[in-house]
Amino acid sequence: MNSLIKAVVLAVVIAAPVASFAQSNQPLTRAEVRNQLIQLEKAGYNPGANDDATYPVDIQAAEARVAAQNAATSGVGGAVSGSSDSGARVPAISVSSGSRSIYSGH
Repeated sequence: MNSLIKAVVLAVVIAAPVASFAQSNQPLTRAEVRNQLIQLEKAGYNPGANDDATYPVDIQAAEARVAAQNAATSGVGGAVSGSSDSGARVPAISVSSGSRSIYSGH
């Protein structure tokens, strides 16, 4: 009985990552592909251009512009301009004033 429980637990542990990974590999819908193509065209990519010599560079540049635009409007992450202060400055205590360091007894 004990080995049966171990076998079931082991099977669940092995199958759990496979099930979660399978859910993330959904194919794109036709509408999603169309929206991506529209975004690329707005970023400057022309799928009708017959210049095969610059094809990979053109689409990669358009994809980079779309990715930058999506990152700028996502509202997640990124650097925030400005500054912040935490706490207040504490003046140092001089040793000559008779105060001992907090580490002096150690």
